[in-house]
Amino acid sequence: MRFDGNEGGSVNYEPNSMGGPVESPEAKEPPLKIQGGVDRYDHRAGNDDYTQPGDLFRLMSEDERRRLVGNIVRAMTSVPQEIQERQVRHFLEADPAYGRRVAQGLELPSSVLEG
Repeated sequence: MRFDGNEGGSVNYEPNSMGGPVESPEAKEPPLKIQGGVDRYDHRAGNDDYTQPGDLFRLMSEDERRRLVGNIVRAMTSVPQEIQERQVRHFLEADPAYGRRVAQGLELPSSVLEG
């Protein structure tokens, strides 16, 4: 839901690193009673966010990988370096070559690849 006057350009999601909105714990819904207490759960617990994108990257032809990395690099050139590095760490988790190629395209320091 937009709350910025539909002007665009602002960071309006959470989590973010740009001083955008944060969740208000006081707005949390109370647990529902359905044969005991029911509450929200952490849907990320136990999930693997890296195998599937890594498998897809490895299935791509070299030309597809080159286009993918080029598109990512072009889209991320204006992003602050701290966020570029954070995102590259996700690519590295999916596939080391994926992360390395994006980092090289963004001309990030080699220390990013070391973890």
